[in-house]
Amino acid sequence: MIHISIICIGKLKETYLKEATSEYTKRLSKYCKLSIVELPDEKIPDKSSERILADIQEKESASILSHIPKDSYVMALDLTGRQYSSEEFATQLDNISMQNSSICFLIGGSLGMTRELVQKANSSICFSKMTFPHQLIRVFLLEQIFRAFKILHGETYHR
Repeated sequence: MIHISIICIGKLKETYLKEATSEYTKRLSKYCKLSIVELPDEKIPDKSSERILADIQEKESASILSHIPKDSYVMALDLTGRQYSSEEFATQLDNISMQNSSICFLIGGSLGMTRELVQKANSSICFSKMTFPHQLIRVFLLEQIFRAFKILHGETYHR
């Protein structure tokens, strides 16, 4: 069974996001071993210089980097990443799982991840050119991983 880890900055605060995450975690247990690592986000001062914002992004990215499991295929969620259809994403996960027993997804904080961290990933994925809160994108990711497994197993799933 493949191990999927999600390393993300920030804790879920809203109950509806926690409930959705819990539901998809339960659904995914049939297909994979899932772990979610929530790392603390840095406080962003109201009046922040570019240097302060860059320092915060650097600290959060370093924290993510230190938690990536060894020998994992790493996919960073990033606005410059490749956009997939659900079927293409399923195929990509299937192809990766033939070579690796572990896939790790990275979700940065509200300032994103450093270019260096994104470039260290094996690949990057973009769900939309629109900007979404990083807590919500975690639910999107879990839903698409679940959908991918349903597609790969030839099981029906609402459209």
